[in-house]
Amino acid sequence: MKKLFCIACCSLFLLGGCGKASYFQSTELVEKTEDTNATEQVVDELLPTTIYVQVAGAVKSPDVYELPEGSRVYAAIEAAGGLIESADDSDINQAALLEDGQKLYVYTVEETKALEAKQAAVEADDGLININTATLLELRSLPGIGESKANQIIAYREANGNFSSIEDIKKVSGIGDGIFNQINSLIKI
Repeated sequence: MKKLFCIACCSLFLLGGCGKASYFQSTELVEKTEDTNATEQVVDELLPTTIYVQVAGAVKSPDVYELPEGSRVYAAIEAAGGLIESADDSDINQAALLEDGQKLYVYTVEETKALEAKQAAVEADDGLININTATLLELRSLPGIGESKANQIIAYREANGNFSSIEDIKKVSGIGDGIFNQINSLIKI
């Protein structure tokens, strides 16, 4: 029985010692992990994060570029090799901040002109008659405006310059509130 008691005590002593060693190893591991996490956090804060920006159009090397967070448009253009000769940078704010995932497209001068012409065509095709540029035939298509009043509108326009508002058409002799109320939703300047 004494032998059994000694074996039991030795076992408890060994298990207790291992437990103690295991406890100290666990504590050291937790401390090392916390130190590592703190170090990684400091490193992450010191290193700039990056963003990805697609640069396309009138640049020398269109592609997706990795740039430091907080970069400006000019940096993306420089990363793409700069502008080509036919680039139109008149409408690009090169000081603007870039965002991750942004696409920056640089138009050529020809593309800009085509877009402006298309926009002008859309604006012109709104069904309204521009009293500053309308022909005699276009003016005659308005209710209450015959050939005589259409000629007066053109003569007034030639003598005084363009109308500055649609209400100015009432300055033409013979066009009062009655006719204006009939045409005000059909005309523009």
